[in-house]
Parts: sequence; C-alpha cells; structure tokens
Amino acid sequence: MRNPIHKRIERFSTWQHLAFSLCICERMLPNFQLFCDVAYSKEDKRSENAKVLQNILNLVWEYLTIKGAKINFENQLQKLEEIIPDTNEFDFYGVFPAEDACKAVAELLHSIIAGEHLEQSILVSQISISTIISYLETLEDREFNEQELKALPEIEQELDLQWWVYRELKECDKRDIELLLELKSQLRESGISNIGLKFNQ
Repeated sequence: MRNPIHKRIERFSTWQHLAFSLCICERMLPNFQLFCDVAYSKEDKRSENAKVLQNILNLVWEYLTIKGAKINFENQLQKLEEIIPDTNEFDFYGVFPAEDACKAVAELLHSIIAGEHLEQSILVSQISISTIISYLETLEDREFNEQELKALPEIEQELDLQWWVYRELKECDKRDIELLLELKSQLRESGISNIGLKFNQ
C-alpha cells in the first residue's frame, strides 16, 4: 500500500527520522506487551521480555533528548534479538504483531547503528501498516484490495497518526527536546497499539 508520507520525510534530518520511527515503535509496543502477558507464565523468565523491549525504546528516547548520552546500541540490538518470539512456537495470532513490533524496533536500532535513516524510517512505517493489514485480513478471513484498505478506519487512524507525528516534527528547525518529550508522553498515555490493543500495566 502506497503511503505519500514516505516522500515527505525525505527532507527530514537524522533526529527527525529517528523520532518518527520511535513514535511508530511506541505504538506497536502494547502488541508485544500483551503477547508476553498471554504467552509466558510469571515463573518464566521470558515474561520479562516486554520490559526489555520497553527499556530499549527508553534508551532511544534518552539518546534523542539527553545531550551526550552514551548508549551501546549494538548491545541493545543483541538483547532485542534474544527476545524476538518464534512464530512456530505459538498457536495464537498475537505472536505475529509481537514479532512485527520487534522487527520495527530492530530497524530503528539498525538506523542508529548504520546511519541509514530515511530507508529505515520508511521500513518502520511499512511494518506498522502491514501489521494492521494482516490483523484485519485475519479477522475477516480474506484479502483486501488497495481501495478497500484505504477505506478501513484502522488504516485511516494509523495514517493519521503518522501524519500527525510528521507535522509535529517538520515544524522544528532544530532538535526540540520539549516536543520529543511531549510526543513520548502522549503516545504512552494513550497506550493504544496500532491494532487497537491496550496493555494495562
């Protein structure tokens, strides 16, 4: 599915690309949190995996908002790789949005490590939209065409969110710490994922 925002973010600077991707990853986090809650018992150390993913996102927010923050993102990528669920191990749908959330965060980390900011931002945006498409097609047990996808309220909401983040960021000539903290706060407070799930912590 074509997303015109991808052309617009070409003009973004590095910190804007990272912030754009990070906001989308935040929206996918509840999918992983709920998956861990359902998939692992409290005795299973993997029940802590959701905290690992949230901590990685916290560190990226730190990297963007605290001047001179020194973070080993190769190490964070390694931690992420250890918690990605194997879709063959689980027989319920929630494993797929959970895996997608990890994939999006992996792209964000690769972006920081390798410096491929535009390409990775577009990938994160596409992963989030494809999670929604997959979720809705599974619910309806059919494939949607391009026209039908554009009319779906869930897709509209996701595109609206991506445009909202884009508009907020494009207003800034230089890195705006206050804006970044406000975006983080709003996304965390809503706590609603891209497929409409809410994780009550």
